[in-house]
Amino acid sequence: MKNVAGKVAVVTGGASGIGRAVAARFAAAGANVVIADIEQGALDQTVDDFGRAGHAVLGVRCDVSDGDSVQALADLTIAKFGAVHILHNNAGVGIGGPIWTHSTADWEWVLGVNLWGVIHGIRVFVPLMIEQGLPAHVVNTASMAGLISIPNLAAYNVSKHSVVTMSETLARDLAIAGHDIGVSVLCPGLVSTNIFESQRNRPPDLTATADDQVSASLEGMMSRVDKQARRDASSSFNGMITPDAVANDVFDAIIDERFYILTHPESTHERVRTRMNDIVEDRQPSPLGGPQ
Repeated sequence: MKNVAGKVAVVTGGASGIGRAVAARFAAAGANVVIADIEQGALDQTVDDFGRAGHAVLGVRCDVSDGDSVQALADLTIAKFGAVHILHNNAGVGIGGPIWTHSTADWEWVLGVNLWGVIHGIRVFVPLMIEQGLPAHVVNTASMAGLISIPNLAAYNVSKHSVVTMSETLARDLAIAGHDIGVSVLCPGLVSTNIFESQRNRPPDLTATADDQVSASLEGMMSRVDKQARRDASSSFNGMITPDAVANDVFDAIIDERFYILTHPESTHERVRTRMNDIVEDRQPSPLGGPQ
């Protein structure tokens, strides 16, 4: 896809962080944008900002973990703009702590948004793209944590590794079937977003339950883990970058039909290489997924 002007781009998690920046980049290039988000206030503000800037925009409150909600998103997109050419499955949440402290509710929440959100996006939107018979592109947001295994982020790691392999499989399936639909997987390092405050959107029915072994101090423990993660990433991935920088990478990858989008390539390559060597040399996993 060499030109997005006049195309229709759907971005989930589009009212903040990477999603908002990507939607803004598409809009600046002349695309019609559909911004989906679960946070109504942020969604309303984003749609208002885009509208005042003169962009063609549709805002849809969407819970990506709910297949019916994603189907409604697609229906509203088609009703408004008549087609969909770009889908960015971007909505994501995270929790911290040792794997044995993750409750059932923790797993259901993180996998519901990060994994099932992408599953629903592909299941609902890709058949529409195929039926259109026009060039299209799917971007799935994974993470550097989808390529290595970072301590204290088990549920997040599992969800993001799944998104990477899902994206690779989608690309191969589409190529074998001969459809003109590109695929990219975004694997960012540390980005200045509010992912560390994602608990604000956690559904009440997925809070701690009676059988959880996690105490009320989980939030404080997560905060400590998150601060350490920030320090580790700042030193190991050449610092924090802006959502706008990521949005430019995503835009360029679509235009260039590039699959892997790495925001911190040198550091990520080093850690991926170390992980692969751990596997082929049959050795214990290296600490923090690679050399420090």
